[in-house]
Order: sequence, then C-alpha cells, then structure tokens
Amino acid sequence: MTSLLATTRFSVLDRSRTREGHSDAEALRDTVRFAQRLEELGYHRFWVSEHHGVPGVAGSAPTVLAAAVAGATRTIRVGTGGVMLPNHRPLVVAEQFGVLESLFPGRIDMGLGRSVGFTDGVRRALGRDKDDADDFAAQLDELLGWFRGTSPTGVHARPAEGLTVPPFVLAMGEGATIAAHAGLPMVIGDLRNREKMQRGIDHYRTHFRPSPWAAEPYVVVSGTIAVAATPDQAHRLLIPEAWSMAHSRTHGTFPPLPPAERVDSLTMPPKQRALYESGLTGHITGTEDQVAHELETVLKETGAQEILVTTSTYDRDALLDSYQRLARIVDEARAPSA
Repeated sequence: MTSLLATTRFSVLDRSRTREGHSDAEALRDTVRFAQRLEELGYHRFWVSEHHGVPGVAGSAPTVLAAAVAGATRTIRVGTGGVMLPNHRPLVVAEQFGVLESLFPGRIDMGLGRSVGFTDGVRRALGRDKDDADDFAAQLDELLGWFRGTSPTGVHARPAEGLTVPPFVLAMGEGATIAAHAGLPMVIGDLRNREKMQRGIDHYRTHFRPSPWAAEPYVVVSGTIAVAATPDQAHRLLIPEAWSMAHSRTHGTFPPLPPAERVDSLTMPPKQRALYESGLTGHITGTEDQVAHELETVLKETGAQEILVTTSTYDRDALLDSYQRLARIVDEARAPSA
C-alpha cells in the first residue's frame, strides 16, 4: 500500500433508497442504523440527500434526517449531499443548519446542490423551474452571508449568524466553476467518467479563489464502490441500482430497488437493456485487493483529499459487508509497518 489510502478520508452518502416490499419508514430507519454502524467502522462523514416525489428514495427532508442521524451518533460528521438550494430560501436553509450546528456543535456539514427536481411535476409542486438552477451562485452567496451577518436586509439569521458550518458544493454542471469562485470545497463525480471528472477537478483547482471557508482547494470524489469476497459478488451489488436507473431513463420514474435475483429474470427492451448494462460498468468493484489498487489509482490521478462512497443495493447485509471490507482496506493502509 502507498500512503495515499492512509491519508485519505472516507465518507458515505446514503440516499435512503427504498426497496421492493419495504416501506419508506423502514428506509429512513435503515439510514439511521447504518450511520451508527459506519461510525463504529471509522468513516469520517455521513451525508443524506434531498429528493422529492421519487418512489425509490425516502429521503426528502435532509436537514430533518440529518438531525435524526446526528442524534443517534456521537463522533461522525453529519451533513447533506446535498440540500438543493434552488428549492429553498437561503435564510431558511441557514436557520436549519444553524439549529443543527447549535445542537451538534462541530459535527455538521452543509453540502449544497443546484438541482431543481427530477420531473416537471415535481418542479411545479416546488414552485420552481429549470432556470432557477441558474441562480445558484447568487443563492450560495446569500446563504453564506447569513452566517457572516452581511445580509443587506438588516435581518439576522438566528441561530446561524456567527456559526461556522463547513459548506461544500456538489459539482453538477457549472458547479466546479461556482465552487472555485466561491472558494469552497467541491464534491465531484462520478467515477464512471474519469476524464470528465478530471477536467472538472483541474478546472476547479486552476480557478480556485481562497475564501474564509477554505484557504486552498479541497476535492471530494464521489461514486459507487462495491467490495466483496469475489468479483462476482461485488458485481451483483450493482445490479439493483443499475436496473432502477435504467428504468428511470426509459419510464420517467425512479423505482424502489429490486432484488438482484428478480432483475436476472427480467426481459428488458433493447434500450433499457443497453442502459442497464452501461450502468454496471465503470464503478470500483471487486475484492479488497482489487479495490485497494483501483482506489490508489484514482487518488494518484485526482489528488482528491476525500472519497464519498454512494453505493446502494437491495441486500442490506451485503451492503454493510462491502462497507466493512472497504473500512478494512483503509485500516490496513493506515496500520504501522512491521
């Protein structure tokens, strides 16, 4: 092992994915229990996501869910990956994170994205349209202003003002430029398109402007990582998510995760089959030795300071086993040489 794995932070984004035959409530409780277990395994952060009107995702209120996770854990950092800022007023977002930071001081992260909804119906329900994402940079500046107490309104965000909640920008589309100009840490994916990801990272580092929030660039690379006893077992972890993604691209709705065995028995139209097979490729999967080697390569190429693992699957026991194996890879890299 090189020192790269030993010095890299490993964190987790859990989307509270629903599963066939299981309720939304169960998915949310699974998320909280999962955070407790990952804290025991030594992961650095645990983030939750924001999705609206999606059958396959129970996590619709990330600051509420983050409060439940933080209340059930003691040491792991807790945050959002992310709050979709165009969906909300920046003052309200500042207040929510101010409350979280006040209740769980020194443990809260504020991951922010610029998505405005999965479908036209969701955007209408939120009172937003696609163009609202174009205002993300201004919304971000307003949000950070509430923490600094610089709002021209004369209003003060309580209890946010004066608190430091580390902000992160999810680099979708123009996100790398926005993160660089704002001087904020950047979360970028995905591992399936390494060249595009590297271009975004290079652009971010080139254009980064130091800020009160970050003196130098900080890159978090996100993506799916699946570790198992055999390459085939690791590959099977990818099947439910790949099928759900392919279904969403061909049917317009993102369904709950099915068991891998059910996907094996399905007959898919050619377009869906092609999307499904594409969704199985490009991730970091395999045995512990294989994954360690691939991670080392990614870290050398990107210079990332942190890896945010986003793996979801139907089999919760196999999912936890994958994260346990990944933690073991990192622990072994950090162990003193004999």
